[in-house]
Amino acid sequence: MCSFCNQKTISGAVNAPTPESVKTELGLALKELKGSFNDTEIAYFGGSFTAIDKMLMISFLQVAKEFVDKYSLKGIRISTRPDAIDDEILNILKEYGVTSIELGCQSMDDEVLLKNNRGHTSEDIKKAAKLIKQYGFELGVQMMVGLYGDSKDTVIYTANELIKLKPDTVRVYPTVILKGTKLHELYLAKKYIPFSIQTATDICAQVLYLFYKNNIRIIKFGLHSSRDVEENMAGGIYHPAFKELCEGKIYFDLALEALKQKGIKKADIAVNDKAVSKMTGQKKINIKKLKESGYDIRVVPDENIPVYQVKII
Repeated sequence: MCSFCNQKTISGAVNAPTPESVKTELGLALKELKGSFNDTEIAYFGGSFTAIDKMLMISFLQVAKEFVDKYSLKGIRISTRPDAIDDEILNILKEYGVTSIELGCQSMDDEVLLKNNRGHTSEDIKKAAKLIKQYGFELGVQMMVGLYGDSKDTVIYTANELIKLKPDTVRVYPTVILKGTKLHELYLAKKYIPFSIQTATDICAQVLYLFYKNNIRIIKFGLHSSRDVEENMAGGIYHPAFKELCEGKIYFDLALEALKQKGIKKADIAVNDKAVSKMTGQKKINIKKLKESGYDIRVVPDENIPVYQVKII
């Protein structure tokens, strides 16, 4: 059990599924889907899939493969621990149609990993990632921000180290303190002080931009909003629109730098038409902050401007 982990709360499930219950759920789910299935994956999440009993794992894979074959689905996606990956496991996953493997890395700083009871090292992550890519799987990585022992430097270091692994996708989870965890005990004892939302936003904006600049697809940014999490959290970094806060910070920094380079105080700032609200910021915070810095600006849409770019007019 990692310091931050309460899978019952995160997954919203008290009992683990069985192959039989998965078969029932998949049958119901696929009846609801309409149109093409070739972009649809079956995913096993909420734990370390390759660390469970091997025969049980194969039973889950057999059920999923039956539906993949029947409906011509894209494949099977799983999440697991870096130290639960080896040649034997990867051969089994390949045999049963797994196409994507996500590694719960969380940090690339060995001291942070140790403090949070992860049970593996950064070297384990590197070895697992290399092996996964050698076998031809899509590689996903997951990282957390604001763990026990984390700092801005360790978070940015983790992002840069994960980029070196050349993953196809990434998920970024700000740390939420869940009741009944070791992290909660440390928090109550005042041994763990979480990042503020502002600090986390500033750091995660840099992380988001780093992955974007390195062409790594971000498929999740922030913990999934749910009643289970909200009722069982005791603190930490949580906001229902956390990614939007971070994107607002990116656009603010880009606009401020561009305005300084132009040396003008009054201007229109053109952004992609889907990014107007991000440039404006929640409750127009970016407009207010720029005004406080002496800038009189108006945000205008332009569909020709790429994401995370601004044009000063």
